[in-house]
Amino acid sequence: MNLLLTLDEEIARAKSDVRMGLPVAIDDWLVAAIETLSPARYGTLREAGPAVVTITARRAATLKARAYDGDLARICVPADASLAWMKNIADPAADMMNPLQGPFETLREGPATPHRAAIALAKSAQLLPALLMVQADAPKGVTALDSRMLHEALSQSAPLHPVAAARLPIAGIPQARLTVFRPPDNGSEHYGIEIGTPDRDAAPLVRLHSACFTGDVLGSLKCDCGPQLHAALNAMGEAGAGVMLYLNQEGRGIGLANKMRAYSLQDQGFDTVEANHRLGFEDDERDFRIGADMLRQMGFSQIRLLTNNPRKVAMMETHGIKVTERVALRVGTNPLNDAYLATKASKSGHLL
Repeated sequence: MNLLLTLDEEIARAKSDVRMGLPVAIDDWLVAAIETLSPARYGTLREAGPAVVTITARRAATLKARAYDGDLARICVPADASLAWMKNIADPAADMMNPLQGPFETLREGPATPHRAAIALAKSAQLLPALLMVQADAPKGVTALDSRMLHEALSQSAPLHPVAAARLPIAGIPQARLTVFRPPDNGSEHYGIEIGTPDRDAAPLVRLHSACFTGDVLGSLKCDCGPQLHAALNAMGEAGAGVMLYLNQEGRGIGLANKMRAYSLQDQGFDTVEANHRLGFEDDERDFRIGADMLRQMGFSQIRLLTNNPRKVAMMETHGIKVTERVALRVGTNPLNDAYLATKASKSGHLL
């Protein structure tokens, strides 16, 4: 019956549920994001059956918990564990004040497929990747998902469709046009901005720019994003043509709230990569397949890519967009972001 939810729609509902603090069912586990879990629901879930806390191997390394499953750890929940205990596992904000939280007993037997899918769901919802999982039957009305189908769907890039476009004069660039691309899964919209009339048979200047509210809008001095955005637009304006893809992947794909958590950890002395790891994320959680999809839909197959990040070049090439030239974009350095840029060069391979 075509009025029933598709898998994409079920996943979109599950993301919304966990963000609101509701549990979802993955196989025979009830799953709740610890970050948004209320005391009342925590108490109900603890009464439902055996429980574990699932965290990534990155977070487990900080907590000195054994990640027997390789990419994640399943921590056994003590009978007297409080919600505050769980939130300290999930959020590293208090790690320095309470550095010895263990020892933890972690599972090493049994399938981890549902737990892996739960981590992927939390990341896609831009929540801390730490979940309370209780082995119990799902009550009526709880969103239920198959772990393998969920993990496979979340590992793919959602197709994008142009939904609206209009001329948009920009300061210094009177001839520009913005197209809004929307995925069918209720995910983030992304924007394609054409400067002038780029030749589809040539290789125009292109920038894949990940949204940075703090840098692009507020002029933050902690990063070089704002200057890169404006320098790229200026370069396209001077060339007479180009394409700016503005991708809503704030904070290298972890979202603004988690980015602020990472900034707080940086204030404690950790670099940008270490901060991401302590939160449970990888160095970079962005999906540049989105950019390749947008470029194809806009009619481009080869580009000159404005970037200092070789990973972007490799991702474009892997997904069918030929990069004829990497154009360096070295702007925006200042005394407050020297260490940040040095870390990007030494740990993330940026060519600075």
